Amino acid sequence: MSISKEDYARMTRRVSPRSPLWLDCLKAFLVGGAICCFAQALVEGLFRLGVSRDNAKTLAMMTLIVLTALLTALGWFDRIAKHGGAGTAVPITGFANAMVSPTLESKAEGFILGAAAQMFSIAGPVIVYGCSAAAVYGLIYYFLRK
Repeated sequence: MSISKEDYARMTRRVSPRSPLWLDCLKAFLVGGAICCFAQALVEGLFRLGVSRDNAKTLAMMTLIVLTALLTALGWFDRIAKHGGAGTAVPITGFANAMVSPTLESKAEGFILGAAAQMFSIAGPVIVYGCSAAAVYGLIYYFLRK
């Protein structure tokens, strides 16, 4: 039995659940905003406790990373992401989740060949691409500046 691409697309649209786009966008905005507001409140709180502004920012980011890793390990981050969607991908929390998730999934294979080997399976390409792009942009800037 052969099905054309158009027929297949029609069948897929008919059985696929509708996604409430505006509601999903609103939830992503609210969850992402809540994460950012929490981070800013943490920075301001640390600053008022006498921590320098730069150190407060660093500590806030470290706190977000640790909390995201902990929530991911407990399985709670996935529940938040189920409702918050892209809002949970605020760069630092999304990156921390991307580091911890494959690590947890492969921990049964052992610490070195399982967890440690898989830790950078998702985040590794992002790091490599980011560093490579930074080097290329730096070279372009260097040569265009002259």
